[in-house]
Amino acid sequence: MAKSKEFIELLPIKAREYVKECMGNTKTHVAGSGKVVQVQDRHIPTVGYFLNIWLYDNIGETINRSTYYDWLKQEDNEKSNTIKEVDTLFKDLAVDIVANEGKGIFYAKNRLGMHDKQHIEQKSVDKFDFDGNDD
Repeated sequence: MAKSKEFIELLPIKAREYVKECMGNTKTHVAGSGKVVQVQDRHIPTVGYFLNIWLYDNIGETINRSTYYDWLKQEDNEKSNTIKEVDTLFKDLAVDIVANEGKGIFYAKNRLGMHDKQHIEQKSVDKFDFDGNDD
């Protein structure tokens, strides 16, 4: 079923609302004093949750993931640009959370294309002759 122009225009607005919820999330934590407090616990925004749960719960309408990614690749600039805007918004928050809070390493590696920096050290080892010969 084709989506209306209004739905397409609403997606980035709703994506920003979802991101605000992700940024404002808190969790209950027991401080050293025994006091129960709420601490910030930002969530990494995900396309699946946004489409399958959040969007439907908030506007009663959604698109499936395959449509989302089809629109991303389409020549229809309105749909493609809308999805690119939403995708960039989600990735920007995810990168900030990973960079500043160390959360979501698996997400960073798989969804954001980040990788561990490897340091390879090469050592030279002298050959030792066990049978007493010099060769």
